[in-house]
Amino acid sequence: MFSKIISHVCALVLFLGCTNSVPSFNWVETLPKPWELSEDEFASYLPKFKEKYPDFHDRIKAINLWRVGTPYGIFKLGEEIDPDPDPILRVDTSDCTVHVLTTLAFAQSDDWADSRNNMINIHYKANENGKSIPTFKSRWHYTSDRILNHQQTVDITSLLVPEQYLETITIELNRKEDGSEFLDLGWSSVQNISFIPVKNVHHMNMEKVQEVCGVAFVKRSYFSSGIMIAHEGYLIDRERLIHASSVDGKTVNVPFLEYLSNNGNSRFDGVMIYKILPDNKS
Repeated sequence: MFSKIISHVCALVLFLGCTNSVPSFNWVETLPKPWELSEDEFASYLPKFKEKYPDFHDRIKAINLWRVGTPYGIFKLGEEIDPDPDPILRVDTSDCTVHVLTTLAFAQSDDWADSRNNMINIHYKANENGKSIPTFKSRWHYTSDRILNHQQTVDITSLLVPEQYLETITIELNRKEDGSEFLDLGWSSVQNISFIPVKNVHHMNMEKVQEVCGVAFVKRSYFSSGIMIAHEGYLIDRERLIHASSVDGKTVNVPFLEYLSNNGNSRFDGVMIYKILPDNKS
């Protein structure tokens, strides 16, 4: 009898320990709409996110949830100089890439200036001296290039399905079929890139997917323009997609597989999945 009581007590302690280790995101629902805040007002919440969500990936999730509802606007970030004078960082509007990158920047920052500096390191390639300078030509224009080569992203696509359910293509990014550049960058890159075709997504081993990952959506019709990825967002809890949607006109939180299948008429041809690493400060 005594050993049975001890067993029950241990089980209860283990249960409570596991329960307490799961963070609550209810606090996020009490916050003002982030897109209506000034830069300083928005930044004032960043230390609070770090306090309430010390785990880096929990913090990414929390900031994602906070930003649901942000109005959609395409191509709204730039270098604050010609040829793209839009801001380096903003919160009043997002497209898919803006949402992904700015959320990552905010998750590892304490104030607006810190966020802006982190955004530069996330959004721009380092030069030969290892420093990221915001220019149109140094920007990570191609999501697949960023996934494969940025220091904070690790492509895990090929780990999620058996090899027969994977497709790998060779593509020259930024090079159109006629040989011209898609963007005037003086740059192209031949890369071998693997993705999971939509028809094979149900073979994914979701146990190998972290609770917070990046997801990018492949579109074959873009290949001829030297482009691999048509859309991106965050895969949360292995089942929810938080992304800036042009269709909904705002950032939304939707079931990942339902969005991808689109009632059997998917707008995409496959996915890449990648894990997100913290910077050295987070």
